[in-house]
Amino acid sequence: MSMSTSTSPTAASIWRRNRAALLVALVVVATAIFGVVLSGEKSAEKYLDPANGSLRGSKGLAELLRRDGHTVERTTSVEAAVATATGDRLIVITSEVPLDDEQASLLARSRADLLVVGRQSAMSDLVPEVEIVPDELLLRSREPDCDLPAARAAGSVYLGDKGFESSAGTACYFAGDVPTLLSIPGEHQVTVVGSGEFMTNLRLAEDGNAALALNLMSTRKSIIWLVPAPPGAIQHGTAGSGGRTLGELIPAGVPWAVLMALIALLVTALWRGRRLGPVVTEKLPVIVRAAETIEGRGRLYRAHRARDRAAAALRAGTLHRLTPRLGLGSNAAIEAVVVAIATRTGQDAGQIRAALYGPPPVDDTALVALAAYLRQLEGQVIEH
Repeated sequence: MSMSTSTSPTAASIWRRNRAALLVALVVVATAIFGVVLSGEKSAEKYLDPANGSLRGSKGLAELLRRDGHTVERTTSVEAAVATATGDRLIVITSEVPLDDEQASLLARSRADLLVVGRQSAMSDLVPEVEIVPDELLLRSREPDCDLPAARAAGSVYLGDKGFESSAGTACYFAGDVPTLLSIPGEHQVTVVGSGEFMTNLRLAEDGNAALALNLMSTRKSIIWLVPAPPGAIQHGTAGSGGRTLGELIPAGVPWAVLMALIALLVTALWRGRRLGPVVTEKLPVIVRAAETIEGRGRLYRAHRARDRAAAALRAGTLHRLTPRLGLGSNAAIEAVVVAIATRTGQDAGQIRAALYGPPPVDDTALVALAAYLRQLEGQVIEH
């Protein structure tokens, strides 16, 4: 009586063999999700930040202003911004900066021009002449439809989201009959826009977005850009980079990138450390010399009388090697190639055109003659 033993894998044996790989996959996925969620929260805090180079930031606009000779100072302190404000300064206030009534009144009384971007809870204290329309407006490219020089010079701009009502100033970029940009002159210039999307790195190069942003902000030599303070950060009350904390100076993605790299390194060490074994020797693949390959392909062409394919291969190889030497691209026009080769070699242009772009050879003798002529032509181009 003989007995047979089953060798099929069971669920328990499969789990024992693959649990390490499954654990690695779960750790990597969980770490990635955790990092994306936290980095997303961090990026939201940096919307329209002149130091943020992501798509939601405004670093591109800040660099354009600096290139044109303006200074861009980034600060989290309203008091510091107002303390340094003069008639030659512009304060940028985005919807991301929370203002109480006292801070809004302080900004309204400052001597600097104001650019207010998006909704502000203290809008009545910041710009008393303006009221926000409660309806949400579609964000899209709009024409200025006004006489404001900065808007007319920029043309179509990506605006919307918030609209305004005001009996003073110039209204532009209408959504229906509701303006999304207001310019109010006075002791200091106040400009209110419904959305700052046109100032972001994502939208800056579209339509007239960059032109409008530069036109509105380049009226003054110095720009003070208010940004929200990170949670728990200590404000030093000074404008510019001197008031930034260590956490602000470190890019948002650096800590999570370092953490994920360390976890990946640890998991890889644990995973591969148990699987190292003796070196496995393998036989090298068969080496086929290039000349043998060419000869074999030639015999196949000859056996099937494929003179057209052989001639096409010869012509394509010649053109591939000659066009870079002639300063031409791979998609250069036929006449440009023929004229360039004729100028370089002194050969007849009609003969060159027939050799490179003419019909296939009628017999083997013509094919051999074509190959010899192409080799001679290539040699002359190289020599000259």
